[in-house]
Amino acid sequence: MSTTAPAKEASPGLRMALDYGPLAVFFAANLLAGKLHLPNMVDSLARVLIATAAFMVATFVAILVSHIKTGRISPMLWITGGLVLVFGGLTLWFRDDTFIKVKPTIVYAMFSAILGFGLATGRPLLQSLLEGAYPGLSAEGWRKLTINWTGFFAAMAVLNELVWRNTSWDFWVGFKLWGAVPLTLLFAIANVPMLLRHGLTTEKEAPVPPEG
Repeated sequence: MSTTAPAKEASPGLRMALDYGPLAVFFAANLLAGKLHLPNMVDSLARVLIATAAFMVATFVAILVSHIKTGRISPMLWITGGLVLVFGGLTLWFRDDTFIKVKPTIVYAMFSAILGFGLATGRPLLQSLLEGAYPGLSAEGWRKLTINWTGFFAAMAVLNELVWRNTSWDFWVGFKLWGAVPLTLLFAIANVPMLLRHGLTTEKEAPVPPEG
């Protein structure tokens, strides 16, 4: 007989905190680091390392809180959290911000490829990632939603590449919070009318895929 406690449903506020809290910490740490004057370090490098370290700690805390509060860790949090820790670690080790900048590109491209593979093979992989969080949605609704998110993630991967390769560190950090997050939320909202036409009920708020 299993003694494992059943998983609890995360509140909308908790989901938002888990998904976007680490990013807010990343932005705040970068902002505060700009006010510090650390000896023997190039200021721009110091900001990268401090913000990245804070991002990694906040991501680990989010994973821990998810486990404590809900008894589980969602597949998307595992994937995005794991990549933050890996690419953040590479950034700190090599003292090179390229790794943390390219991380969103890899996250977006990975999700686009996974969902594209699911479409090509007839597997409802988006439904598995979101764990059936769109109650009542028909198979056709899941198919259309998968197509939409596949294209969105591919476009965001290209956009992240364009931004980090052609702008400053501070602009890119700001883009992650004030650009990528609103775009993701707006795209999720834009899909709602289609979802409602394909059986979605409004009994609970569905999660929004991560910004990367």
